[in-house]
Amino acid sequence: MTFTELPFVERVGRIHELGFLVEIWDWSTKDLGALAATGAAFSSMTGYLQGDLTTEDGAQALLSTAEQSLVAAEIIDSPRLNLHGTGLDGRGLPVVPRTSVSGADWVAAVRTLERIAALGEKHGRVFTLENLNTAVDHPGTPFATAKDTIALVGAVGSPYLRLNLDLYHAQIGEGNLIDLVTTALPLIGEIQVADVPGRREPGTGEINFPAIARALGDLGYEGVVALEGWASGDPVAAVEAFRSAFTL
Repeated sequence: MTFTELPFVERVGRIHELGFLVEIWDWSTKDLGALAATGAAFSSMTGYLQGDLTTEDGAQALLSTAEQSLVAAEIIDSPRLNLHGTGLDGRGLPVVPRTSVSGADWVAAVRTLERIAALGEKHGRVFTLENLNTAVDHPGTPFATAKDTIALVGAVGSPYLRLNLDLYHAQIGEGNLIDLVTTALPLIGEIQVADVPGRREPGTGEINFPAIARALGDLGYEGVVALEGWASGDPVAAVEAFRSAFTL
């Protein structure tokens, strides 16, 4: 999402040169060998290609492509593989939109995620479940809110399934971010950020990121904070604004 004027491998190299870890979305469209050759350290990648948490066929597709993703993760040594409440298309929209989920859907989702966690344990990698907003970017996505993802990850209770707590999405859908990170802290595998509105670097919108950084420091959080946002202008200035916001 930054240095988008460059070819993809060069983007990865540029981010690495600036001292950041790198995250990628759909690994199936990337030359993973070339990415590994940049010397970059990777933090996260998409952990599936298709599927969902609740239907028999969807769960099987999710598990099958999660196994493929684990093989890909070995190439770039990505410790975390990211999931969503359902499969998303190229525009970030659910392949099969859902406006509600039943009690049976919740049970099926937990069982599917238990199998995902078992795969992670087998391969020594952590899957993360990301919250999304349905008001702006991902309408029709089930299990989308931070409240939903916290409930699912907590029900599975495995260190191989953690939260990818996205504060951009949470600000749009729920707000109260410092209380949210405090509540979610024991289940967090990673935190993602971007400012609201616009999904750009800290300082371009309404979120008080220095206050969140102080709260995370007080809580003893030592994990990854990732910028999943577009640069509002110069990409170097954008990533440096991100670095500054989370430097205590």
